[in-house]
Amino acid sequence: MVEPRLIEELKGIVGEKNVLTSPEELLCYSYDSTVLQHLPEVVVLPKTTDEVAASVELANREKIPIVPRGAGTNLAGGTIPIQGGIVLSLTRMTQILEIDTVNVVAVVQPGVVTAKLQAEVAKKGLYYPPDPASLKVTTIGGNVGMNAGGPHALKYGVTSDYVMGLEVVLPSGAVIRTGGKAIKNVTGYNLTQLFVGSEGTLGVVTEIILRLIPQPRASGSVLAAFSDLDDAATLVNRILQAGVTPAVIEIMDHLTIQTVDDYLQTGLPRDAAALLLIQVDGVREAVEQELKIVAEMCQDAKATPIEVATTQDEEEALWKARRSISPSLTRVRPNKLGEDISVPREAIPEVIRRIQEISRQRDLPIVIFGHISDGNLHPNILFDQQDPEEVDRVEAAAADIFAASAAVGGTLSGEHGIGLLKKKYLSLDLPAETIEVMRSIKRALDPNNIMNPGKIFPQK
Repeated sequence: MVEPRLIEELKGIVGEKNVLTSPEELLCYSYDSTVLQHLPEVVVLPKTTDEVAASVELANREKIPIVPRGAGTNLAGGTIPIQGGIVLSLTRMTQILEIDTVNVVAVVQPGVVTAKLQAEVAKKGLYYPPDPASLKVTTIGGNVGMNAGGPHALKYGVTSDYVMGLEVVLPSGAVIRTGGKAIKNVTGYNLTQLFVGSEGTLGVVTEIILRLIPQPRASGSVLAAFSDLDDAATLVNRILQAGVTPAVIEIMDHLTIQTVDDYLQTGLPRDAAALLLIQVDGVREAVEQELKIVAEMCQDAKATPIEVATTQDEEEALWKARRSISPSLTRVRPNKLGEDISVPREAIPEVIRRIQEISRQRDLPIVIFGHISDGNLHPNILFDQQDPEEVDRVEAAAADIFAASAAVGGTLSGEHGIGLLKKKYLSLDLPAETIEVMRSIKRALDPNNIMNPGKIFPQK
C-alpha cells in the first residue's frame, strides 16, 4: 500500500503537481489498448533520471509495485498495474538530446514520440525505420520495452536493431549505462539487448542511443488482388528470390477486405481471397526497376487487378485501405482482441486457413492482416465485451490461434509482447528450462519483484 507519508515523499521528489492521486487521474492510467483495467494507487511523472531513480529506490525500499508506462498503446496488457502500487509515467521525458550526423545516431529520452523522432531526423536526411502502427502517439521508451516492430521490419528490422546503448535505472534505484555510439562493441555481456523487449520487468530505461540510416530518396507501391491465398503467400518468397527486398509487404484476408470496403466504399475487390500491398524504396532508378519486376511477378502469379503507384499521392490512395483497418472493425463489433503471432513464411497459408476455421468454430469474426513478408500476422478477434459468453469464446479462440502458431514452429508474439494476455501460454513457445533462466535473471535484478510484477511469467 502506498501510504500518505510515501505520497508526500514522492511529491518531494518530482513536485506536487506531478504526483496524481484523484480517482479521475488514476482512471486514466488504469488501462491500455486492451480491454483490461486496474487502478494504480498513485501516478508519478518524473522529468529526470535522478527523479526516476529516487522514485524507484523508494518503491524498492517499501516493496511497492512500480509499473513504467509510456503512451499506453500496449496491446498485451503490459502496462496494467494489476497489483496497484505506482505507475511511473515517462511522458514528461520528451527531449531529443542529440542528433549526431557524424556518428549517425540519435540520443533521446523515453517519452519522445516515435513519429516526432522520425520527422526530426528526416530534416537532416536521416531515417529511423521502426514504425509500429501507433507511431504517431507511441513513445521510444515503450518501443524499447516491447521491442516494437512494424511493416518495414523485413527490409529494415525492428527496434532492437537500432538500439546501440541505454541508460537504465535498476530496481534498486542504481543507474547504469550500456553500449554506446561505437558500431562494434563486444565488451562483456550484451546488457543493452537484455533490456530491449523486457517489458519494464528489469528496469526503467531513461535514455536511448539509436542508430539511424540515410533517408530513402524515392518509393513506389503495388496493390494486387489474388483469388487464391496460396498464390499471394508464395509470391513473397519469389520476389525475394528475384533479388528485390521490398520495404513492406502487407496482406489483407477476404474478411478484412470486405470490412474495409464496407467502411471506405472505394471499390476494393471484395471477392478476392487476399490483397497484397507491396512497397519498394531507395534511389529513383532502382525503385522504377523494382516496381516493374514486382508488378510483372504479380501478373505471373495470377493477380488481378494490379495497381501501381509511383507518386506520393498515388501511394497515399493505395495505402488508405491498410490504414483504415482498425477504424473499420468497430462497425462490426464494439471490441477487438488484436493478436500478433509470427510464423515461418511457408506456413502462412496453412495458419490463415486454420484461423478462418477457428473463426467458424468459435462463431466469431476474425479478420487477418499483417506483415506477411516477415510472417507476422495480426488476427483480430471481434466481439462485444458486454456479452460474457462471447468473451469466453474469445479467450478460447485466442488459445486456438496460439496453438496453431506453435504447431508450425511459430511464436506467441512478433511485436506486441507477452504482458498479461499471453503469459499463461508461454510454455507453448518456450521450454521450461528457458523460462527458468528468464525467471533467474528477473530474480537477480529485481529480488523484491517490484518492477512491473505479474507480467510475462505464468503463475507456478
